[in-house]
Amino acid sequence: MKDIKNEIDIDNNATEKTTQRWEWISIGLMAYDALAIAASFFLALWFRFDCKYSAIPKIYLTPYLHFILIGIAFTVLVFWRLHLYNSIWKFVSYVELLRMTLATIVSFLFHCVVITLFFKKMPMSYYLFGIILQFVSTLGIRFSYRFVLLLRGRKDETVKYTKMSNVMLIGAGKAGQMILRDIKDAKEINDRVCCIIDDDPNTWGRAIDGIPVVGGRDDILKNVEEYEIDKIFLTIPSATALDKREILNICSETGCELKNLPGAFQFVNGEINVNALKDVAVEDLLGREQIKVNLDEILNQISGKVCLVSGGGGSIGSELCRQIATHNPKQLIILDIYENNAYDIQQELKRKYPELDLVVLVGSVRDSRRVRAIFEEYHPDIVYHAAAHKHVPLMEDSPCEAIKNNSIGTYKIAYEAMMNGTKKFVLISTDKAVNPTNIMGASKRLCEMIIQSFDRMIKENTPDKLPLLFAHSEDEDGSISNHRSLPKEIKTEFVAVRFGNVLGSNGSVIPLFKKQIEEGGPVTVTHPDIIRYFMTIPEAVSLVLQAGAYAKGGEIFVLDMGEPVKIDTLARNLIKLSGLKPDVDIRIEYTGLRPGEKLFEEKLMAEEGMKKTANNLIHIGKPIEFEIEEFLGQLEELMYESYNNCVRVPEIVESIVPTYHPVGVNGDKYKRDEYKKLFKVVG
Repeated sequence: MKDIKNEIDIDNNATEKTTQRWEWISIGLMAYDALAIAASFFLALWFRFDCKYSAIPKIYLTPYLHFILIGIAFTVLVFWRLHLYNSIWKFVSYVELLRMTLATIVSFLFHCVVITLFFKKMPMSYYLFGIILQFVSTLGIRFSYRFVLLLRGRKDETVKYTKMSNVMLIGAGKAGQMILRDIKDAKEINDRVCCIIDDDPNTWGRAIDGIPVVGGRDDILKNVEEYEIDKIFLTIPSATALDKREILNICSETGCELKNLPGAFQFVNGEINVNALKDVAVEDLLGREQIKVNLDEILNQISGKVCLVSGGGGSIGSELCRQIATHNPKQLIILDIYENNAYDIQQELKRKYPELDLVVLVGSVRDSRRVRAIFEEYHPDIVYHAAAHKHVPLMEDSPCEAIKNNSIGTYKIAYEAMMNGTKKFVLISTDKAVNPTNIMGASKRLCEMIIQSFDRMIKENTPDKLPLLFAHSEDEDGSISNHRSLPKEIKTEFVAVRFGNVLGSNGSVIPLFKKQIEEGGPVTVTHPDIIRYFMTIPEAVSLVLQAGAYAKGGEIFVLDMGEPVKIDTLARNLIKLSGLKPDVDIRIEYTGLRPGEKLFEEKLMAEEGMKKTANNLIHIGKPIEFEIEEFLGQLEELMYESYNNCVRVPEIVESIVPTYHPVGVNGDKYKRDEYKKLFKVVG
């Protein structure tokens, strides 16, 4: 206790000393102002009468002497009321300039009126030169401190010249000016802006704070070499995604460190500074416009609802949980078989949303008893089913596991959703389900067919025809089948949302490429012409939530993934963003297509067609007709065969999914040049 008291006393003494020092500075400044005011108007008289004290008539000197103390008292009071004695002059700005100007005007009017009416009308030069001298002397003392610091900073900058990085700014607008001044003012930043690039020809050949605007985007490479640029900062928050992509693609050729001001929201929030700049990520080079969703529709769908996310620890599932947490759910339930992922997202959400009613459960969608127990306890209103095996090559080697986890797991969780009053069931599907050439894609197409079957059976009021798929062994204790009666009214809406690859997800090529670059290469690309659709995880999830709000039951929503991207171009851009040169510093090696891999992924099957929604990035595919009761019988047989680890499972799947055509190594059944006729490829 004694130590704590001593620490408190020390803190109090330090505060008292700081306060006393600040007060003494204010008193000293008041004294200076008093002398400056008195001297200013005396000098005005002195100048008026040829700079001779003896020449000043007493009819002017006497009124001055009688009034000046009143004028000083009033002016100091005005300065005090306008907070000119408690500003930190180290950071003096135009705010203090405006206050000083206002205070000078007020004191000048007072001086003119009072001395003229109650003492003596003075010569015109007395009023004019007196107030000018007062303004200059009182303002000068305040700005001189910052001026000295500025000179000292420039001197220090000269000393550190050889250690500084040369910076090119792209953007001569307001954001660029703010970044430029922040770099100049910040002592801890070891950067020096050498030149500015802007596409507006009116700015070329001119300067901002002494820094020349040297040309447009076509002049970037030339000026990087001329000014020996080390870093390039893109400071155009309002630029379109296409413009940013074109500029950044030019910059990536330079080998300079690239930083980007992410968006216009920082300009609105006043966050324009060097710290707001972020490293350029590969998604910045894809040129997608920012995706917009109707937040009110999503909020109305989720607010006050119990939401369950299966696979909630995965890349898509965890982002679903993050975005759901922001929309005020009644309860959020996370189900995942991998406890490490589940733990990570649990801790993150607890930290960010302490008021959120969060339940994190470990379990598999393949475990019928576990799934049933969860639904009977929590009765979720909305289910987002993201749990799945997604790695194409791994599933080619373990096809039975793909069927057990993806297809049968989807059936089990969908069945319990129907039985326990879930209002909406949203399946996360993939573009690999379109004309699948691998077992993973085929298993996800089966999932879509399962969802459509549930929707049709409910609408036709025949849900009793849905078989109960629970395990390959006998249900000895009856804990699964239990001859449950169906609810009197079933209103579950089953939908699927289909999209392509997401940047940075588990299994994405981006983490693999980054790891290979860190290890010095080579970076492995399966084929120089392979293309994929890409979207960021938050973009994909926001569209999933929006599609869920549109759902009426039975739809397959298809997200517009933009233009397809060549994986080879993606790999080369990542190497460039690392400050290295492809095929020089890091070798690119082509390994050939893997089993089940296509050169290009399709978003829709040819038979489906598309309908529009209120969001032009979300479309609805027309379901392909199939015989549901026959399909359900085949699915039950497939379940038994997969649990028996039958080697014929891919053949059985091929007989159930008519669009499934498995391919061997290097895509034997696909003509590699066909995609060029169908797609405009980025890169």
